[in-house]
Amino acid sequence: MIAVGNASLNAARRTRELEWLDTTGRVDVLVIGGGVTGTGVALDAAARGLTVALVEKHDLAFGTSRWSSKLVHGGLRYLASGHVGIAYESAVERGILMKTTAPHLVHPVPQVAPWFPEARLAQAALLRSAFLGGDVLRTFARTSDDYLPHSRRVSSAEVLRYAPTVRPQGLRGGFLTWDGQLYDDARLVVAIARTAASYGARIITHCAAEQVTGRGAVLVDQLSGRRIDLDAGIVVNATGIWADQVASGIKLRPSRGTHLVLPQSAFGGLSAVLTVPVPGELRRVVMAIPAPDGRVYVGLTDEEAPGPVSDVPRATEAEIDFLLSTISTAVRVPLTRDDLLGSYAGLRPLLDTGHHKGLDKTADISRRHAVITSPDGVVTIVGGKLTTYRRMAQDTLDTALDQSGVEVRRPCLTHRLPLVGAASRVQLAAVRAPARFVERYGVEATDVIAVEPGLLAPIAPGLATTHAELRFAVRHEGALTEDDLLDRRTRIGLSATDRALALPAAREAFAAV
Repeated sequence: MIAVGNASLNAARRTRELEWLDTTGRVDVLVIGGGVTGTGVALDAAARGLTVALVEKHDLAFGTSRWSSKLVHGGLRYLASGHVGIAYESAVERGILMKTTAPHLVHPVPQVAPWFPEARLAQAALLRSAFLGGDVLRTFARTSDDYLPHSRRVSSAEVLRYAPTVRPQGLRGGFLTWDGQLYDDARLVVAIARTAASYGARIITHCAAEQVTGRGAVLVDQLSGRRIDLDAGIVVNATGIWADQVASGIKLRPSRGTHLVLPQSAFGGLSAVLTVPVPGELRRVVMAIPAPDGRVYVGLTDEEAPGPVSDVPRATEAEIDFLLSTISTAVRVPLTRDDLLGSYAGLRPLLDTGHHKGLDKTADISRRHAVITSPDGVVTIVGGKLTTYRRMAQDTLDTALDQSGVEVRRPCLTHRLPLVGAASRVQLAAVRAPARFVERYGVEATDVIAVEPGLLAPIAPGLATTHAELRFAVRHEGALTEDDLLDRRTRIGLSATDRALALPAAREAFAAV
């Protein structure tokens, strides 16, 4: 089990490690990008005994990694479209996350698809086939029924138990399967980064990399302006949607995935992922996903996103209308913009290989990841999906090591390496802390709540986040700014109203350090 202190990221440690980088001037591996893949590479490299620095211009999980559906899924969508290899890889990696890597952050979630007479028979047949295929994948991935039960037909009454607001008129029952769900995607990234730090990786956020080559880069501290020349045996470009701005020869075809944030009250206590086919399309669905703190995420879209890349993409009016209208086909009372708490959108870094001509939709482009080495030696990882981050990181580092003169001390260990806070289900059940803290912090929950009683109070009326959580994020999870705290260590910022309520407590947390 990793001690909290060894995995702590904070301003003081950042200062020390910048000084170390400036003094030493060289590392075995420089990783550029602090999303799920970049932190995964940093952890893999550090666990193999290499000296590692990860730099991120903004914050951990600043980009696409925090804009997912928060599902660790077994690739049913890819199975339905014939991409069996990606689906199998997803199922294997899902099992590793649920059983070994992050049992505290990933839990089983039921997925229910109601069946209405107006739905096309082909849609129902395809969905049922995908669910059955998912059962086969779980078997081959050695994920037992104790974790993810097999799919089955369910009655109308059972559909309504999982999704009380589904309209009963014409309901003919439905299909039920099980998948994996993250407590939060940004928290997974932070856990990976902190675990990498416990193995000695230097994790430096708010630090840009300029003049990048396969031999190193100039690091620019965004907080002080300090510049550091850093040599590296391996340079990995894991900047996702910005990859083509860091390395030459990379061409991306981004797609935008949008989600809506709604209150649980609009769904009457939704306890399963509600899956609704998109009218007129065979393979597309919209999902309503129960989330922490009384929220439901409704998503997602898959739209071409040409043009300049925004730091924080925005949902379009058309996407909001599409998601509301599609999910409303399955519920008693149609959802409107008055129900919205907020929305978010992320850009998928899909690789444009030139073989996609004739594909009208980015949804048709493969999600398989690609590792590309530029002429100057920079190794870039693009594509892929959150569930398979660990495998992506392993493939990236293996490729980079094969092409470099860096001597590795150990093979890849990340398939059996628990993240900070992780423990078995039995151990997690025995942690003496409220369920909310165990779901967020695992066995570290007792460290979070080991504070004066007043800090365990919610930070504002109507919010579940406590002062203790904000203090822990500043002292141990690398939050350096109010945005880090509200938009990524917690997800309060998904609602503008909640964010305004929480801002005074965020400022107080920094003042208390």
